[in-house]
Parts: sequence; C-alpha cells; structure tokens
Amino acid sequence: MALNLEDKKAIVAEINEVAKNALSAVVADSRGVTVDKMTELRKSARETGVYMRVVRNTLMRRVVEDTEFECLKDSFVGPTLIAFSSEHPGAAARLFKEFAQANAKFEVKVAAFQGELIPGVQIDRLATLPTYNEAIARLMATMKEASAGKLVRTLAALRDQREEKAA
Repeated sequence: MALNLEDKKAIVAEINEVAKNALSAVVADSRGVTVDKMTELRKSARETGVYMRVVRNTLMRRVVEDTEFECLKDSFVGPTLIAFSSEHPGAAARLFKEFAQANAKFEVKVAAFQGELIPGVQIDRLATLPTYNEAIARLMATMKEASAGKLVRTLAALRDQREEKAA
C-alpha cells in the first residue's frame, strides 16, 4: 500500500513520540515467522506494555533522529521490527529473547539503552534486568540480611561484655 507524504509524516511523528518517552528499544528481523506467531508476539507485547511496529527503514531512520536511539540508524536494513519499552527497560528485550528461543527464524539484531548500542548476541544485558518489584524484593532481602547480621554482632558484643564483667 502506497503512503502519501502526510501519512508518512504522521507515522514518523507517532513513533517519534513513543521513542522520546521510551527507556529502551530492540530491533529484530522477523523474516520467515508465520503470521500466527507474529500475532501472538503482538499480543504479548500489548500485555507487557511494549510498543511494537513494522515500519519502512527510511522512516525509522527519521524516527530515531534526535533521540537516544539514534545509534540504531545503521541497523535499519532489510525487514525490520522495532519494539520500545516504556515501563521497564528490559521488557522488549525479554519479550524478543523468549520469542527468538521458540522461533528459530526470528533474529534479534540490536538493542539500545541510554544511547548505547547493544549487539543482538548480548541481549541478555537488557533481558535480565530485574523488574521494579524484583529489585525491591532484592533490596529488602539484602537489608534484612544486613540488619540480622548487625543484631547478631550486637548480641555477641553484649555477651562478651557480660563475660568480661563476670570474670
């Protein structure tokens, strides 16, 4: 379907707004993936708050101009699928990684986080980032361990003090 200039401008403006508010972006090649599988991926993306879009490469190059995802410009070659994470930086990476494991023809090309280009083979750097709730749980566990250790040291010091007085 041919797009006129106004349609192209609207697409670029819409995706550019998403990109400006996104925490990370992941670019993939979906050649050879069935329509049913892509529909499942789109559904999963919506459920996890990931904005996903297939757009012409020339338009995507314009979209990422003047954003922290400008480092992705050279990766827009061939069929391109891009996903932006706006709630959690690892959401799109996690989604694409899981989908790539289940679909051999799906290939993660690159990702970008805070202006840094991350090769597709290193997608785990983003995909393994803890969610907000996981990070809070880890912090609380660490604080609990630290406070328990301090309590044990305090009780040991009191015991030692009493032993010295008794002796």
